[in-house]
Amino acid sequence: MMIRSLSGTFRAVREFIRLPRSSRVEFLDPDEPRERAAWMELWNSWSDREVMAHPDYVRLFARPQDRVVAAVLRSDDGGILYPLIVRPFAAEPWGAAGGQACDLTTAYGYGGPCGWNVTEGDTQVFWAEFDEWARDQDAATSFDRLSLFPEQLIPFKGEVEIRGTNIVRRLDLPEAEIWTEYAPKVRQNANRARRLGLSVEADSTGKRLDEFMEIYISTMTRRSADRAYFHPRSFFESIIRNLAGQFSFFHLIWNGRVLSSELVLLSENSGYSFLGGSLKEAFDLRGNDLFKHEIITWCRNAGKKAFVLGGGYRGSDGILAFKKSFAPNGEVPFRVGKRTYDAALCRRLAEARRSWEQAQGNDWTPDPQYFPVYRA
Repeated sequence: MMIRSLSGTFRAVREFIRLPRSSRVEFLDPDEPRERAAWMELWNSWSDREVMAHPDYVRLFARPQDRVVAAVLRSDDGGILYPLIVRPFAAEPWGAAGGQACDLTTAYGYGGPCGWNVTEGDTQVFWAEFDEWARDQDAATSFDRLSLFPEQLIPFKGEVEIRGTNIVRRLDLPEAEIWTEYAPKVRQNANRARRLGLSVEADSTGKRLDEFMEIYISTMTRRSADRAYFHPRSFFESIIRNLAGQFSFFHLIWNGRVLSSELVLLSENSGYSFLGGSLKEAFDLRGNDLFKHEIITWCRNAGKKAFVLGGGYRGSDGILAFKKSFAPNGEVPFRVGKRTYDAALCRRLAEARRSWEQAQGNDWTPDPQYFPVYRA
């Protein structure tokens, strides 16, 4: 994935992202300094300050041809913040049928329309003006990966669907109580790893990025992960450069060698297990139980109220079971939000995608469970 700043002048962005005639909801482009400042001002006023709503996080998942935008509404002592990526169909090899239309998506992780200290009337105004803007963009669909903390979200206007389970470890407990809530095998393995001399190092600067990258790429290869997970070094360098204070690497070390490495994202009240991996020796030494425990303890001591371990790679697999062993009662549904603005256009795009794939020698059939279907 190539990450770079969005190009174009302020006028060009305004031509691409056409504003409605409203005055309460704004649509902010983080490449325009005044609008980035307005985005950050609202973000900083939010007590949760979720890292995945930060403009430099959202940018990580926007291609050069995409646009990043935040739909925002300010109330007297709160607001609504809804970061999105606008993807033009003209950028897709099969997208000619979409003309100048686009679709909308949230960045990888957890997001959606977050709101705090807003009224029902504020929410109604927000959705009315957002829908007007979406129509002006000729948006075909929108797809949201929603926050695991429902209290952060305003009511979603559209279809909400559960897509599996994530594990959230509560941290607002005494450390001893957190320890006793782990599955017995976690405590046994962590104690064994300590006796063998394994330790965990926090790294807020990325000084061991080379070792992280080696372990991360080898892990993704071993798991036959989707190519979307093979982020280049520049992806992680962007996080180090632009999100200081919003992340920490952690490294499991034995005899001076890094065996496991993980990048954790940090919001004001939550930590998120983001990306990482392990060498085979870490499994042989049962080191990853100690590794996760030390990360959880670090987040608790940093004042976080929850640590999100995430879900399985393929549903209810061994990865999910491992994560659940740290929070046996921590299952939380992972929800997505879906909206279709132009069903006829979606059908045309799916047919155009089929024709293009066939021309490439691919037997592509739309997956009806995937949304939006033309991107399956």
